[in-house]
Amino acid sequence: MQTPVASVACIKVEEGQSRPFDDLLAAEEPLEIRLVYGADRVVKPVTVTMRTPGNDFELAVGFLFTEGILQSWSDVKLIRYCSDSGKRTENNNVVKVEMQPQVTVDVSGLERNFYTTSSCGVCGKSSMDSVRRFCAPSDASFSIKSEMITRLPELLKSNQVVFKRTGGLHAAALVSSEGQLLLVREDVGRHNALDKIIGAAFSSGQTPLNNHILVLSGRISFELVQKAAMAGIGAIVAVGAPSSLAVDLAKSLNLTLIGFVRDQHFNVYCGADRIIF
Repeated sequence: MQTPVASVACIKVEEGQSRPFDDLLAAEEPLEIRLVYGADRVVKPVTVTMRTPGNDFELAVGFLFTEGILQSWSDVKLIRYCSDSGKRTENNNVVKVEMQPQVTVDVSGLERNFYTTSSCGVCGKSSMDSVRRFCAPSDASFSIKSEMITRLPELLKSNQVVFKRTGGLHAAALVSSEGQLLLVREDVGRHNALDKIIGAAFSSGQTPLNNHILVLSGRISFELVQKAAMAGIGAIVAVGAPSSLAVDLAKSLNLTLIGFVRDQHFNVYCGADRIIF
């Protein structure tokens, strides 16, 4: 079984003196997600993502859900690691999500583009229009106390188990509107950490997550807002900055977006009506 940490030999330098040192780093391995569907069991490779091993099934389910492929947990027949290659390492890096034979899968959804990479060069308007076709504006009606918002980053950090050992992971947390921590997931990719959160919630029948808050350890990208919106999350709180397109998308979907939460300070970019100051 793969672990989320790896020991790596290095040279540690302190006060001008060097010595051999074994450092713990966050593990990074590729994960290929394959979809199996139809009566004739078509196998379709969907994506390969670089991730920290752990909660791989949640990651696969969360990705397929936020891409609009999975509609209901009952549509899933089985999730398993691949055993085709004969190499154990490769098997642990390939996950098959098998759909029920009678379920119709719209694989064209895999060809649609949410324009999630910052270097894609596609205009913001096209990106926004693509997301709006799959995400309805949030109708979350909860309120958030401002003093609770300032406590959320420390709540997340104190529950980042692998980060404490390596110092090299992003994290996402799902919190109730009352501030109760429900889920935490870590990964080298911030989008993977969120997919793991959403996959866990989806597979346990908790979506849509209308009255929940997403807490992020870094910045807020367009892609993260898109994924949160697909899961019905009503508010996003992060220690870092949002991108301009992330703010535009959050506004159009009636999400509350809060960034730069540090000490007793934070910026509200949209959805301030949900906050009790």
